[in-house]
Amino acid sequence: MDDFIKVPFSLYRGDPFWVPLLIADLRKFFDRRINPFFRHSSARFFVAYKDNRPIARIAGIINNRHNEFHNEKTGFFGFFECPDDQGLAAELFGAAASVAKESGMDRLRGPANYSSNDDWGFLCDGFDLPPVFQMPYNPPYYLSLAEKCGFVKCKDLLAYYLDHTIPLPENSLRLEKIIRKRERIKVRAINLADFDRELENIRLIYNAAWSKNWGFVPMTQEEIEHVAADFIKIVDPHIVFLAFVNDEPAGFSLTMPNLNPVLKKMNGRLFPTGFLKFLWHTKIRRSIDGVRIMATGVVHKYQKLGIDNIFYVDTYRVAQTRGYKWGELSWILEDNALMNSALQNIGGRPYKRYRLFEKKI
Repeated sequence: MDDFIKVPFSLYRGDPFWVPLLIADLRKFFDRRINPFFRHSSARFFVAYKDNRPIARIAGIINNRHNEFHNEKTGFFGFFECPDDQGLAAELFGAAASVAKESGMDRLRGPANYSSNDDWGFLCDGFDLPPVFQMPYNPPYYLSLAEKCGFVKCKDLLAYYLDHTIPLPENSLRLEKIIRKRERIKVRAINLADFDRELENIRLIYNAAWSKNWGFVPMTQEEIEHVAADFIKIVDPHIVFLAFVNDEPAGFSLTMPNLNPVLKKMNGRLFPTGFLKFLWHTKIRRSIDGVRIMATGVVHKYQKLGIDNIFYVDTYRVAQTRGYKWGELSWILEDNALMNSALQNIGGRPYKRYRLFEKKI
């Protein structure tokens, strides 16, 4: 597993945009005893070697909850990393396909690391800028490797860019004032002092608000708690919001500081100096000037009340007071017309694109 984890460290050596994740966190992420994904699903991990050196990797993933929720027989490939070698890529994709076939699947889709609740897609547009927090990055030739192995586009995901020099539209500000006057609607920042209750509110909202999205898989209670245990260490609670209608959980907006510039300096290691670098840049110097708006959702029966507009306005205002100057809103399904229109109306511009591939097996 250490060889599997370290493949990208050699493959991307010298790449100015690649951001190494913490090796200690990756070991937990891939550990079947720790990651709750393995309570209901499975994965097999493959490493390719040359001269006894690990040079490429892939995982064949069976996401049982996805197939149950969508009534599909889809296997997934994930964590694909490979030099520009078509023959080697074919062997890797073949290994993942063999996992899917053995489990009775009829198609292979990816990259999905492990599900829609994790990293999705190959970067296919926007290679001139570094990735933001928990978004994937890859060289352009990955697209060709997949296509020449028979994969075709399945779905594109968009990332939007917005900075503090772009003012919010007047109609958004007017609408926000009108909505706030409705006494039954309340929007507030997350309360970390009552985190268990807040987490339950988030779970209810998340699984309800995203339930009709293409490819969505509801998170289990254990998965929510597992993710939250890491996020609570790095979250800025001032820019995470919950909405209630008549005291019923109605919406949730999660924005995280873009930690990638700091992670890059740490080079995958907390010790001996990585932890000090993290403290310096996040707590003392406060050098992080960007955010990623990771999730904004409203329960279906409340989607016409304009709660999402309040989320956008509050995030924009509070983020500026916290010293953030720009943000990425990601990811958005390319055919989610309502969300894409809303982001464009507040001045967001699509600046990166990610692609999911699939093929019949």
